[in-house]
Amino acid sequence: MADAVATQTLIDGDKKLVQKFTNISDGSGEAAVVKVDVSGLATNSRGQACTGVVIEKIWWQCIGMKVQILFDASTNVFCIELGENQSGNQDYTNFGGLSNNSGSGKTGDVLFTTVGHTSADTYTIIMSMRKEYG
Repeated sequence: MADAVATQTLIDGDKKLVQKFTNISDGSGEAAVVKVDVSGLATNSRGQACTGVVIEKIWWQCIGMKVQILFDASTNVFCIELGENQSGNQDYTNFGGLSNNSGSGKTGDVLFTTVGHTSADTYTIIMSMRKEYG
């Protein structure tokens, strides 16, 4: 079996992307799973493809497990960890957001890894992101 996961795109516009991610774990967890696939996002009004995102805000609830958010690259880069049995919201817009600072092999994608997952643990994460081009 596998964890029951879902991704819902709430907004996919020229500049803004808002997505909701859920997981009900069967105990197997997730390891560097692509959650934001920039190649699948809408192009902007000029027809340019999105090449990356900046995380501006996060709302989350993690029950029984942690979630690590990573930027995809040849060696994935740790962005932030959302705590076990915690909920919250963070606004990073005052300093421009959490930018993808990965180097070699940077894809622009965002990955999730669950930590300490057991059967029936859950997470719900909503991320508001600014799309980048070029």
